[in-house]
Amino acid sequence: MTDKFLKLFKIPDLRKRLIFIVALLVVFRIAAAIPIPGIDTSRLAQFFSQNQLFGLISLFTGGGLETLSIVMLGVGPYITASIIMQLLTMIFPQLEQMYKYEGEAGRQKFNQYSRLLTFPLAFLQGFGFLTLLSRQGVIGVLSLNQWFISLLVVTSGTIFVMWLGELISEKNLGNGISLLIFAGIVAQGPQAIRQLYFGYDPSQLFTYIGYFILALVIIGGVVYITEAQRQIPINYAKRVRGFKMYGGVSTYLPLRVNQAGVIPIIFALSILLFPGMVANFFVGSNIAFLSNLARSFNIFLNNQLIYGLLYFVLVVGFTYFYTAVTFDPKSISENIQKQGGYIPGIRPGPSTAQFLTHLLNRITLVGAVFLGLIAVLPSLVQVFTGITAFTLGGTSLLILVSVALEMMKQIEGQLSMYEY
Repeated sequence: MTDKFLKLFKIPDLRKRLIFIVALLVVFRIAAAIPIPGIDTSRLAQFFSQNQLFGLISLFTGGGLETLSIVMLGVGPYITASIIMQLLTMIFPQLEQMYKYEGEAGRQKFNQYSRLLTFPLAFLQGFGFLTLLSRQGVIGVLSLNQWFISLLVVTSGTIFVMWLGELISEKNLGNGISLLIFAGIVAQGPQAIRQLYFGYDPSQLFTYIGYFILALVIIGGVVYITEAQRQIPINYAKRVRGFKMYGGVSTYLPLRVNQAGVIPIIFALSILLFPGMVANFFVGSNIAFLSNLARSFNIFLNNQLIYGLLYFVLVVGFTYFYTAVTFDPKSISENIQKQGGYIPGIRPGPSTAQFLTHLLNRITLVGAVFLGLIAVLPSLVQVFTGITAFTLGGTSLLILVSVALEMMKQIEGQLSMYEY
């Protein structure tokens, strides 16, 4: 691993790309430290200490929400826009055709629609956040002009972060949006260490050790599941063209256990946090019924058991959904048949598609349940042990490990290109 990093720095082009990405991440962290005007910092800290949902939202903003920075929404609106567009592919055949069958040009056009949808979503989410925080007394009384300027700054911050993500992705050393989330989680590390140091209790030493062992098990499990795959053998019939013979070789089709990667976690959190945001918006309502209903709903969501159950179900559901969107057994079976290939013991065509679908559902179940368990396990351990000093939960570890593995694969791919 060390040799690969040394090779990376020895190649001028890759070295420039890496330095460029690091520079953009530094710019993002600087932007996350610039607050919007008129904030009561003490009320802000109190608000976040009493609401775990907004602590999770801050995960996607790189800590920008906890300081109410100019990039307080982070990549949240873009992720929401991507979810909406993915769902629309199941409703509109034209979008499905564009995303799945028109190649790179179709995907670029599809991503462009996601970017356009991000702007109104960022404006709406910014309005909701600012209204909620104003009712909580975190932000002082603003005039109409100040409201408009604040909304414009917050929305522009989201577009700026999305642009940074696109610039990072263009360098082919990792996904830009994932790396921005990765940088935000890593930036919270020093705060977690400081919190652990000041909150250390010698009587719970073995509990601390057990927690760290669990974290190592989670990291090892994520690496294993991310790399695990089922290899489907494919044989190609011999074909004679002119005086040359083609085919007659055997290869395999890799089916990954975790086909969807870290995307289900991000999607599940985005959906899970939305009802809490709406409820918090109505907590300060002048209508007693709405206010009481919103408070009851918040109490319901703050229950660790209910929250963990919903989180688990959403992760499993989105794993199946995203796998179905990105992996089309029918298209793959048709391509295998056109190239003269077949799976031993399975007839080419619809039978192959049916076999791949059945196998994929079984494999995905293992990956989906594993992701769901890891996502909720640290929260459950925190409830039983009573340790609240560790802010890096299962979700953060999943994102950190998955993004790091994906980046290493892309770096290996780039290095292999320069070896030939």
